[in-house]
Amino acid sequence: MENLWFSHIALLPWPGTRGSAMRLRQAVIPAAGLGTRFLPATKAIPKELLTIVDKPIIQYIVEEAVASGITRIVLVLSRGKEAIQEHFSRAPELERYLKDKGRVSLLETIRRVCSLVDVISVRQERPLGLGHAVLCAKRVVGNEPFAVLLGDDMVDSSVPCLLQMRRVFEAHRASVIALHKVKREEVQRYGIIEGTKVGRNLYKIHGLVEKPSPEKAPSRLAIIGRYILFPEIFDILEKARPGHGGEIQLTDALQRYLTEGQLYGYIFHGDRYDAGDRRDFLKANLAFAWKRTELRRDLRDFVRLLIKRGRQKH
Repeated sequence: MENLWFSHIALLPWPGTRGSAMRLRQAVIPAAGLGTRFLPATKAIPKELLTIVDKPIIQYIVEEAVASGITRIVLVLSRGKEAIQEHFSRAPELERYLKDKGRVSLLETIRRVCSLVDVISVRQERPLGLGHAVLCAKRVVGNEPFAVLLGDDMVDSSVPCLLQMRRVFEAHRASVIALHKVKREEVQRYGIIEGTKVGRNLYKIHGLVEKPSPEKAPSRLAIIGRYILFPEIFDILEKARPGHGGEIQLTDALQRYLTEGQLYGYIFHGDRYDAGDRRDFLKANLAFAWKRTELRRDLRDFVRLLIKRGRQKH
C-alpha cells in the first residue's frame, strides 16, 4: 500500500464491564461542509476531493486512519457529496478499460483505494456544526470509542498523528484530542484548551473555549482536527444547544464532558496543513511533491526559476 505507515496494534479487550467495546476500530470523518473558501473550484467538486499532488485530500486522511489500526470509516456527507463515497467504491468500467490497455500499475492503484478499509456514509441534512456532524454517526458507531478526523486537516509525520494519539488513549484509557501551539493572534480561529502538563507533549485538560479573543484565551494550545472519544459524547451532543456561530460545537460538548470524564490533549509530532485554506493547500502540494523523488528535481528547478523572476521584477 503506497505511502502508508504500518504498525502492529494489539486490539485486546480492556478489563472491566465493557470488554471488547473498549477497542478503537472506527473513525468518523465529517465531510459535509460546503467548501466556500475554495469557490469556484468547489461549486461542483467536494473540497475533500481536491488533490494534493495526485491524490484526493480525503484519501490521505483515510490512509492515516488505516495505518493507525482503524477498520471502519464513517463518512458524514451532505447532499451533493456522494462522489466522496464513490471514490472508495469499485469502478468496473474504468478497471476494465485499464486492464484492456495493459496499464497494470494504474489498475492496481485504483483497486487499492477501494480495499483500504470498510467505508460507509451517513447524511447530515443540515449544516448545524461539527458537533452535529459527529452526532449523525451515532447509530453506526454504537457503544464503543471512536476517532474523529476532520476532512481537510492533513498531518505529515513519520508516525501517523492518530497512531500517536492512540498510544496515549491506550495508556491512559481516556479521551484524547490533538493539540498544536499557535500564535497569540491566531487563537480566535480555534478551540483553545486550559490544562496542566502531565508528560512530554501531554496535557490533562481542565477547560476548553471555542474561538476566544486573544485577551481571553487561556493558552495558545489549539485543538486540531483529530479526536479519540468515548460514546458518552453522543448523549451530550443530543442535549447540546447551538453555541458559537449558531452551531452545535464539539468543543462545547467536550467542555461538558469534563464533568464526568477525563480528557487529555497531545501535541503531536509532524507538520499540519489546513487543506481548506488556499495557502496551506499550496504548501501541502509543495511538501508532498518534494517527497516524491521523480518530481523533486523538476520542482526544485521551477521554484528557483520563480524566485529568480520575482527578484528581477523588484
